[in-house]
Amino acid sequence: MKNTKLTQDENLSIKVSYQLLPNDHQRLDLYFSLPVEMGIGPKTLAEEHYFHSSIESHSAYYSDQLHIPLVRSRFISQTKGEQSDYRLNLNLFSYQIRIALDNDIKQTIKLRESESFYPQAIVLAEQISGLLKKLRRYTPPDKKLSPFFENADNYLSWQVEQSFLRLLSRGPKSSDFTTERNFLFALCRSENEYRETNQYNSQTTLDDPNRITNKMRLLQRLIEYGVVLQQEVKSLNQNLKRIVSGSVTTIIMAFVMMLVLNARANFTEVTIALVGMLGFIYGLREIFKDDITRVIWRSIQRGLPKWRNIYTNSVNKTRIASQTIWLEYIRDKDLPKQVNKLFQNRRHQNKQAAQLLHFRSDTKVNAKSFMPGYDEIQQRIFFNLTPFIRFLKKGEGRLYSLDGSKITKQAVERRYQINVVLMQTDKQDLQRMQRYKITLNRSTIVNIEAMKADEDD
Repeated sequence: MKNTKLTQDENLSIKVSYQLLPNDHQRLDLYFSLPVEMGIGPKTLAEEHYFHSSIESHSAYYSDQLHIPLVRSRFISQTKGEQSDYRLNLNLFSYQIRIALDNDIKQTIKLRESESFYPQAIVLAEQISGLLKKLRRYTPPDKKLSPFFENADNYLSWQVEQSFLRLLSRGPKSSDFTTERNFLFALCRSENEYRETNQYNSQTTLDDPNRITNKMRLLQRLIEYGVVLQQEVKSLNQNLKRIVSGSVTTIIMAFVMMLVLNARANFTEVTIALVGMLGFIYGLREIFKDDITRVIWRSIQRGLPKWRNIYTNSVNKTRIASQTIWLEYIRDKDLPKQVNKLFQNRRHQNKQAAQLLHFRSDTKVNAKSFMPGYDEIQQRIFFNLTPFIRFLKKGEGRLYSLDGSKITKQAVERRYQINVVLMQTDKQDLQRMQRYKITLNRSTIVNIEAMKADEDD
C-alpha cells in the first residue's frame, strides 16, 4: 500500500494525493479537530457549503517515468499512428512536467535561507531544461501534428518562465548568490526569446497581459485533454430528502387542519377572532416546519454518503473510477478508538475543546487497465482552509522583555492549531494512520508537521 501524502498547496489550502491501480479500491478518512475558539460548527459552516466551495477532487493518469510518453509519441508519429494517439501521449508528457514543476516551485519557495534556496533552484532549473530539450529534440514532420506540438511547447515555455520569475520574486535576496540569480534570469530570457523566434504568439497578444494569460489558460486546458479525467458530481439521497420533507409536511398539515377544524367548530361565524386564530396556526406551521425537517433530516442522513464523483476518460467517455464522499460533523464518541488514541497523544495543555469534522472518500477504480505505459491514476483532493479562519481574532500581540534597564517589545502573531488524523484503508483492509499538526494564522499555513505515534506536542 502506497503512502497517502498530505502537503501544503497554497497559502491556506492543503492537498491529499495518492495513486490507484486498475481494479483498485481505497478508503480515505480525514478527521479534523477544530478548536472551539475558531467558531466552526454546523450552524456557522454547513457541510454542503464547505464541500461545494472549498473541496476539489482531481484525477489524472500518472507515471513516475516522464520519458515513457515521449518515447511512445515518437514511435507513433514515425509509424504513422493515429493523430489522437500522438496528441494524447504528448499531453501526458506535458501535463506531468507542469505538475512536477508546480510542486517543486512551491516547495522551493518555502526555503527562506539563501544557502538552501539557490542551490535547490539551480537543480530545478537544470532538470526542467533537460526535460524541455527532450521534448524539442523531435518535432513531428506531419503538418497535422504540428499544432499539437506547438501548443504544448508554447505553454510549457511560458509556464517555465513564469514559474521561475515567481520563484525569484518571492525568494530571499542575497548578493552572495548573484551568479545563481543570473543563471535563472538567463533561463527566463532564453525561453522568452525561444517563443519569439518560433513566433508562437502575436505582438498584439504579448502587449496585453490579459490576452496572453487567457491564451495560456486555454493551452493548459488543451494539454489536459485525455489526461485529466472528466468529473461529474452527483448528489446522493435527494429522493430520500424529498420523502422526509414530504412526510414532515404531511404530518404538520394534518395537525394544522385538525386545529383549523376544531377552531371552525367553536366559531359559528367568520369573525376577527377566527381569522386571527387561523393566522396564528398557519404562522406556527411556517415557524416549525423547516426546523423540524432540518432536525429529522440531519438525524436520518447521519453516516450516509452525500456525493459521488464519476470519472470518465474525456476521449472515449469510458468510466474509469468512482468516488463516494461523506462529510459531516461528529461527536467525540463517534471517533474510532485508534483515531481517538492519536488525538489523546497531545500534552494536557494542548487538549482544547474541539469540533470534529469527518471527511471520508471511497474510491473504486472500474477500469481493468489504463493507457499503455501508465499503470496508475493519481487522485488529488484539495481542502481550502479559508472558511475555518474567518472568525479568528485579528491583530497581533506584544511580547515584552527586560534587557538590563531597558524594556523591549516584539510583535507576535496569533496562531492556531488544527489537528488532522489521516487514515488510509486499502482493499485488503490494511490500515495506515498519521496525525498532522497544522499551524496557521489568518493569512497562511505556517507549518504542517507529521507527528509520530508516540510523540506528544
